[in-house]
Amino acid sequence: WKPRTRPGTFEGNGEDALKWIADIKKELDVQFTVEVANTSHIELALQYGIDILWIGARTTVNPFSVQEIADALKGVDVPVMIKNPINPDLALWIGAFERLNQAGIEKLVAIHRGFSSVNKEFRNAPNWEIPIELKTELPNVPLICDPSHIAGIRNKVALIAQKSMDLNFDGLMIESHINPDVALSDSQQQLSPDVLVELLNELK
Repeated sequence: WKPRTRPGTFEGNGEDALKWIADIKKELDVQFTVEVANTSHIELALQYGIDILWIGARTTVNPFSVQEIADALKGVDVPVMIKNPINPDLALWIGAFERLNQAGIEKLVAIHRGFSSVNKEFRNAPNWEIPIELKTELPNVPLICDPSHIAGIRNKVALIAQKSMDLNFDGLMIESHINPDVALSDSQQQLSPDVLVELLNELK
């Protein structure tokens, strides 16, 4: 599922994609994470053995949606990654962690993907002080950076990735496609696998 700002653009392949993932998991020892935005997403993702769930920025911004997800996950032992809300609101981000934690989810990860802004130096403003403060408030929660969504274009992904490593982030979520120019979603920020490997080798 790929929540999009406007209808008519690629929004994922739904359950069909979960079937493809299940087939891949039978052949390869790899883990998968899938974005979920409602209870039906959760039910299907768990049914097909998805290893990690993630809550997207458009969902994090809505406490009602986060609570619905938290209620659906009570009694389920699955890691959940939570992207920052689209607006620069630290309390809203922390609130999502609190709701999941109250539902018994202990394996939580934060993903910093930047914040909507009229300043278009980047697709989404990094506002580094907000994830740093989150790490201060929630020191036991791993913090991952999503340079792809912050940068918006592939030639800035390395810059953001290095900055997050300099700030002692715990990991990276970087978008990759075998042929970035024809990717059905966010093609301008996708890296080819070869370029991605080169970037990871160069990070200091």
